[in-house]
Amino acid sequence: MAGRVDRGRVERELVRQCHAGLSLPDLRQRVLRSLRRVVPVDAAFVATADPATLLFTGAHAEEPLASSTARFLENEFSAADVNRFAGLATASRHVSSLDLATHGDRFASPRYGEIMRPLGLGDELRAALVAGAECWGYLCLHRADGGQGFTARELELVARIGPHVAAGIRDATARSAGRAGPPRPGVLIVSDDLALVASTPEAEALAELIDGGPGELPVAVQALVSALLAAERGRGPMPLGSTVRARTGEWLHLSASRLSGAAGRSVSVVLDPTRPGAAAAARLAGLALTPREAEVATLVLRGRSTREISTALLISAHTVQDHLKSVFDKTGVRSRRELVGLLLASPGS
Repeated sequence: MAGRVDRGRVERELVRQCHAGLSLPDLRQRVLRSLRRVVPVDAAFVATADPATLLFTGAHAEEPLASSTARFLENEFSAADVNRFAGLATASRHVSSLDLATHGDRFASPRYGEIMRPLGLGDELRAALVAGAECWGYLCLHRADGGQGFTARELELVARIGPHVAAGIRDATARSAGRAGPPRPGVLIVSDDLALVASTPEAEALAELIDGGPGELPVAVQALVSALLAAERGRGPMPLGSTVRARTGEWLHLSASRLSGAAGRSVSVVLDPTRPGAAAAARLAGLALTPREAEVATLVLRGRSTREISTALLISAHTVQDHLKSVFDKTGVRSRRELVGLLLASPGS
């Protein structure tokens, strides 16, 4: 029956859906439904990401993945393992499978031996969803253990549709980038085993606007705390924070820091809706820039000099200046400082 599916038609329809102006939940649902018509999948995970930090900003996990979220996050940020999402985001190829990365020796991956195999899962296909130079999310597809792994044809399909899914996430994000959030930040106190210890009323309300229910810890918070714990163990850089778009369109900046005291070790996470400038990447995506101009503007936003931009993009300093002049003309600014101010301006300012 599956052999009768018109794979080309399904792929074209999937790409069309990515550019149809769907909301993030609708986009996720339709992408997974279409993919399953041509790629057998037993469990799936889809996440949005902050292009600046590559941290998760939201996620949807099917069972049995959802019940093991904390263990997957610990592996992602603390273990030396194959196909880690941030690595795929910065690699030349953004899609891989467990079998491909381990050359068929799944036990070479701690994630397989310690988490996936006990859950009855076998091969895993992972993709960083990259549009232009920015990663906007991640996709992870699983198959039951003992069955056939993902084929080269299936990896190529996901590699082709990945940039379109990323563009769909980016565009859905950009459409709400100008909305302002509530005025008061909130604080969550989280234990080292990712349990919620305490919270302010403001933080509870803001957390529910991300992807958590009452008393639940959003995946974006779990990911940030996991990154901090990994940094403390010398297994990664200290996270600067991440940017999350709430279901209502508000922008929240999340930052984490270590607390210590008589009650034991814990982490403080501040959810700050007063920093809409963290949505600069989404605002940049909404400007009428060419892909190369957008890359130059992104590097300017990150404080890179003309020489550094030239080296990073493998173009001459003169070409950098030409692109920058075009960016200035299109955005109506006259300097790098004004461009950064435009991208980091608060809504309504």
